[in-house]
Order: sequence, then structure tokens, then C-alpha cells
Amino acid sequence: MVNIICKSLVIVSFVPMIIDADHSTDTRVQPTSRSHTDYQTLRVNGERMRADFEALAMIGETPDGGIDRVALSNGDLQARLWLADRIEEIGLRLRDDDAANLGGVYSGEQPDAQTLLVGSHLDSVPDGGRYDGAVGIVAALECIRILAENDIRLPVNLELIDFTDDEGTWHSLFGARAFAGMLPPEVTSELRTDNASFRAALGRVGLSLRDVPNARRDPAAIAGYVELHIEHGTRLETADTHIGVVTGIVGRTTYEVVFLGQAGHSGTTDMYKRRDALRGAAQFIVRAHDMVRARYGDGIFNCGNIQVEPGKYNVIPSKARLLVECRHVSETLMGEMELAMIQIARECAAAHGLTVDVEAKIHMPAATMAAGFVEAIESSCEALGLSHMRLASYAGHAAQALSQIVPCGMIFIPSTGGIGHSPAEFTPWADIIEGANALLQTILRLAYTNNLQDEE
Repeated sequence: MVNIICKSLVIVSFVPMIIDADHSTDTRVQPTSRSHTDYQTLRVNGERMRADFEALAMIGETPDGGIDRVALSNGDLQARLWLADRIEEIGLRLRDDDAANLGGVYSGEQPDAQTLLVGSHLDSVPDGGRYDGAVGIVAALECIRILAENDIRLPVNLELIDFTDDEGTWHSLFGARAFAGMLPPEVTSELRTDNASFRAALGRVGLSLRDVPNARRDPAAIAGYVELHIEHGTRLETADTHIGVVTGIVGRTTYEVVFLGQAGHSGTTDMYKRRDALRGAAQFIVRAHDMVRARYGDGIFNCGNIQVEPGKYNVIPSKARLLVECRHVSETLMGEMELAMIQIARECAAAHGLTVDVEAKIHMPAATMAAGFVEAIESSCEALGLSHMRLASYAGHAAQALSQIVPCGMIFIPSTGGIGHSPAEFTPWADIIEGANALLQTILRLAYTNNLQDEE
């Protein structure tokens, strides 16, 4: 059993509880002849779910009302302890792994049946918002509570799961990629000096890099994954629509682009003879941005980090190192977009007497949500009287990694003003309740229909 929960910096272990959530020694199970229609009136307890949400929001709370729970920080570990307590209260079987993913299993009619995963993440970006990830966790928790209170045993096991480092403090979608067996070897290499801090963070919770690959789960044992999440955009709000039914998640590649020129005295070097690395980099950013807007309407180009050497106001820059990202829902079009971006980098370098090196650092392939899951979400929304629309996710999520091995689905709820990764992030509570009810009915529909089997 690995240790993944830390309270007051004292590492503690939890032995998995085998207490079943039927509140008694009664071992009755629901007959397999039942269907999701038997539970169409089932709804979440909004007040209880909000109490959970507010309690969780106090962990890592910042003065401006945001959240600072970066992965494996004290705040993140305290949030995990809070979740572990809730898991024990319901009587679920606590489950963790060597990537620090934390889960709670609600056993179905047959313990050896496949497991349907439902969850999100507890970690945040630095000074992030209260809703990102947390909404999905408390909604999943409440859905399982409702099933347990009503003694409803599903044809599948149900596992609430919190994925480690979804936000990429250390490695983007770390827990989900470890779960799916998609982590590249360099991420778990103990020889890399840039892994030292990550190695230390894992060590605080009793884990080691060498054991992370053990977190991979057998896809044959997993029925799929479904997650409720805020949109991080304005499409639902603009369309005045309750629910977003995610059809796919954009692929994304992070590149390191390095322009090399010649340092020189900024005052005495002729303006027409300069090999200014920063000038070439600036032209590249503008041209790449304009190219994506003009030719790839659904594409994204972003430069989020620039490092200039020697970094003196009176010296011509000899080196400009950029970290840029490309995103597109189509792998084919993203490949074309990236080739065009690389060509622009070369042209900008040549125009200013520079050299340029472009290296792909991280790639997450575009993901398609399973047709059966999309159908189940839409049918659940219709049964609940909730307006819905199909859309792609332009942010990365655990489902992006998990969809490479198991069928997945995602439910979006509106983000006021489209604000995300900010203390100003907000979603009305009524929207959260509607999303949670859609999640509950989707779980039931998936469990009692052929949607899971159709995706195998």
C-alpha cells in the first residue's frame, strides 16, 4: 500500500476499507433486470454537495478568494486527506497507486465486473479558481452517495478518482497518463537533474519515480471514464445552454524555439547590420499567430514564455528562447499547422541573419469522446429537460489520456465570462446542480444500457 496523503507534513497510510456502502450487514443487491428508467427521478442533494464544495474551497484558499493547491503541495495533500475522509464516511474501498492517484470504489452487483471511473482533480494552478476540478470531484462524490443511500448496486463497479497533477505543475496530466501507461520514459527517469524537485515531491508522500509505471491499469478492467467540468470558455454562456456535450479534446504540442544571433553594443552597432535574436523571435510570434487565425480557424497558437540573453538593456540580444504551443482538434490539421509554424520560424531567422532550432517537447494527441458516452449524456440531458450542445474542449483533461485506452465522455457546464485558471472563475450553483444531475443520470444510463459494451 503506498502513502499518498499527508497531514501536517506527517505521512500516514490508509488501509483500504472493505466496508460496503449499504449501511448494514444486509448484502442485498439490485436485480440485473433493472434499467436506468427505474431511477429517472433520482437527483443529487444540492445542499450537501455545496457544503462539500465550500469545505474543499477552504483548503488552499487565497486572500483574493482563489485556490492555491498545486500538485503535491501541502494544500493538495490536505485536500486529498479531506477526500479520503469522505470516501471512508461513505464506506467505499480506498484505492491509490504509485502515481499518487486517489480513488474510492463503490462495488457493483458483481465485484469482478468492469469499473466505470468518475472524477476529476483536486490540484490547481497557482492562484487558480475554486471551480476547476473541484466541481467534478464533489459531483462524483455526491453521485456515489446517492447510489449508496438508495442501496443501488450497478452492473459495474464505480470508482471515484482524483488524478494527480492534472494542471501540469510537474508534468501535464501526470496521473492520468500514468494510469493509461502513456508516460514517456524521460518523465520517470531518476537520472535527469530537472526531475530532482519532482522526485522530492513524490518522496514526501512515500513514492518514487521508479515505481510510477506500476500505476498503469489494465484497460480490460475499465468500462470507461466520465467527468463533469467547467467549460473554461464562453460558448455555453453565449448560447444560453445548460450542458456542453464534449465530442473531442484538442491535440496539443509544446515546442521550444531558439533563435541565435550575435550580441553587440546597442548604441554603436548599425541598425541595418544587427543579428538581433529577439527581433526575429518577435516577428515569428506575430506571423505564426496571424497564420493560424487566417488558415486554421479552430487552431490555437500561443507563446507563453520568452527568455532573452544576455538580457541587458544596452546589449543586442544574442539568444531568444521561446516556449510555444499549438492546439487543434484534428491531428491532421494540427500537423499541417505545425509544419507551417516551423517554416515561418526558418524564414524569420533567415531574414535577420539568425539560426533557429525548433524542438517538440510535449505532445498530447487529439482525443475523440466515445459515441456511446456522447449519446448517454445527451439522452440524460433530454430526460432532465436540460438544453445541450456538442462542442470540443480546447483545454486538456484526464480524458485526453484515458481515451487512448478506454471510452470516455465529458460534461461541461458554463463558465461565467469564460474565465478560468483565475480567482475570478465562477459558475452559478444552479448550473453545478444541473451538471451533477446530468452526471448521475449518465452514470445510470451507461451502467444499464449497451453504451459501455458498444465501445469495447
